[in-house]
Amino acid sequence: MNPLVIEAAAEVRALVLTGYGLNCEAETCAALQTIGARVTARHVADAIADADALAGHQLVVFIGGFSFGDHIASGRVFANRLRYRMGERLLRHVDDGGLVLGICNGFQTIVKLGLLPGLEPGLKPRVSLVMNDRLGYWDAWVRLAVDRDSPCVFTRDLPPTIELPSRHGEGKLVFEEGPLRQVLEDRHLVPVRYADEAGAATERWPDNPDGSPGGIAGLCDPSGRVFGLMPHPEAYMYPENHPHWIAQREAGTLPEHGLGLHLLAGGVRAIASR
Repeated sequence: MNPLVIEAAAEVRALVLTGYGLNCEAETCAALQTIGARVTARHVADAIADADALAGHQLVVFIGGFSFGDHIASGRVFANRLRYRMGERLLRHVDDGGLVLGICNGFQTIVKLGLLPGLEPGLKPRVSLVMNDRLGYWDAWVRLAVDRDSPCVFTRDLPPTIELPSRHGEGKLVFEEGPLRQVLEDRHLVPVRYADEAGAATERWPDNPDGSPGGIAGLCDPSGRVFGLMPHPEAYMYPENHPHWIAQREAGTLPEHGLGLHLLAGGVRAIASR
């Protein structure tokens, strides 16, 4: 039996939003199903039109891809559509204890929507993700340092560092003027940071592919139930996904499951444990 299959996971229902240029639904659905969750993949247009689309789902996932072709800016058009057609429903979902995960384009979308950092009621964008310091799309594996003091439910059971594939051209996190970044740092709302070989947070390229200050690769809200990150956990389901899996096998360090699956399992476990 797969030890990552969580007891009561079959009671966890996840909604994966698709369409409009998004393209990671197959991997995301497969990963959540591997853990044991029940998954519904639904086109955004259908979900917007159905007032009950979120009902019964404890987890909503905004996947990676290129929503609306990244016109204007990555996630901007998608966020605007959600704000006026689905924003209040998403806020109620979170207020009622639901989880939200944004991966890559999904992270870009939920910060531009204002669902993150979520320090106050409503949808208020206070951070954004902009062009990488080294312009252009960068596709490589990255190392992430995990903050064990973060309230993020997705990362609480991860090891101190984890490697995931990363692929984006607009991943540099920027903040509104003022103390916001320090507030997020002080409250441990930065669950993951790009790290060097020693596991220390870094701004150095290519360990940090986009130049985010402090190596910030993801954010969560104060509840720990809304989480967004640039790297792709759904793309590391199997040990053999890792580019050095043969060397890991020979060294006896090959994990039983891809570590991205463990991140997704954190969210499912948090729901199932309730």
